[in-house]
Parts: sequence; structure tokens; C-alpha cells
Amino acid sequence: MKQMIEKQGQSIITESKLRRVYDQPSDLAVAKQLNRLDTYCRHFIKLSPFVLLATTDHQGRIDVSPRGDAPGFVHAVDDRTLHLPDRRGNNRLDSLTNIVQTSNVGLLFMIPGFMECLRVNGAAQIRQDSSLIARAEVQGKKPTSVILISVQEAFFQCGKALARSRLWDPHTQVDRNVMPGLGRILKEQTSEQPVSDSQGDADDDLINEAYRNQLY
Repeated sequence: MKQMIEKQGQSIITESKLRRVYDQPSDLAVAKQLNRLDTYCRHFIKLSPFVLLATTDHQGRIDVSPRGDAPGFVHAVDDRTLHLPDRRGNNRLDSLTNIVQTSNVGLLFMIPGFMECLRVNGAAQIRQDSSLIARAEVQGKKPTSVILISVQEAFFQCGKALARSRLWDPHTQVDRNVMPGLGRILKEQTSEQPVSDSQGDADDDLINEAYRNQLY
């Protein structure tokens, strides 16, 4: 892999070269990294309804999974511990399998309307303690497991990326009809035969029904 990358000519493959083409980070950018969750981190997590969960397997392959629920669904137990309920999904178990293999996780918390994000890195384990499961119950439904995260790093990310993307600007929202529904997309991606409009619509209906009635 390294030899293949080197043949691309302008690829940067060493940290020393990387630092030659980028400026040094500011003192504040370095100092802001904490080894725990302070009051501001915990407040941000309490307000957040959405987090991206990054994991890696024993071969170094990376996966990122979106997780969302009511604000504060990720519970900051103390300044070094988080509980993340594993809500109903597609049962691929990509994130959970990776956690079993390596335990390494990275989380990016977001709050609608906030330009800043919160980054948290640590080690995770999958728990089925009855007390943890019971605490995460929603609408009478309990998660199968809870991801317990031991925090190793935490720091805020400035809002430049969200400012450039105008992510929260209602004027930049894209009409969903510019692409087919997910049901039709998956049907076409997994079928060797042409997909009729009626077949695509039927699969879209199944997806939308799951959004309405199978969140927990």
C-alpha cells in the first residue's frame, strides 16, 4: 500500500513532510485537549440529539455510524464515562463488532443550530447490565445493549466547517425529491433486473413505515 501511494508523486506519507506544508497549531488549539469531560463538555452532550460514532476493526478498517435520539440520550455518568444506548438498527453490527475487536471509538457530538462540535475519543465496551438497559428505556422499548465509553480525550471543534457548509441554514436545505427514495435506491443496488416504479414505491413505503413505527 505504501509503495502504491508513493508512486502518486505528490502524496504526503510522513509526518515530517506534513508539518512542512502546514503551519503549526496555535497554543490554544493544542491546550484545549482535555483528558476528561468538564462542565462545558457535559452540558454540550446533554443538549446533543446526534452523534457520529467512529470505530475501527483489528485490521485498521474504519466505520462511522450516525446515532440519534432525544437531546441527552448519551448520558455523561461522570467526567470520564459515557453511556450510549444501542437503539434498534439494521443488525449489521458494524460498530459493535469493531468495539469487540479493538474498543477504540471516536465521537462527534452536534447540536442543531450550533456551529461548534464536541469531539470525544476513548475506549468502549458493550454492556447488558439491567440497570443500564432500564435507564435507556424509551416508549416502553429497551435497547439490547449500552455502549460504555471510557473517555480519554475531549475537546471542542470550531465551527468553520459548519459555517462553510451552511448546514443549519434553512435556505440551503435540499429538496428530497431530487433523488429517489432509499427503498428504490437499495432495490436497484441489489437487483439484477430493472426496478419498476411500483416496486420502488413499495420499498420506499416500507422504509417510511419503519421511520414512523420502528425507531425503538
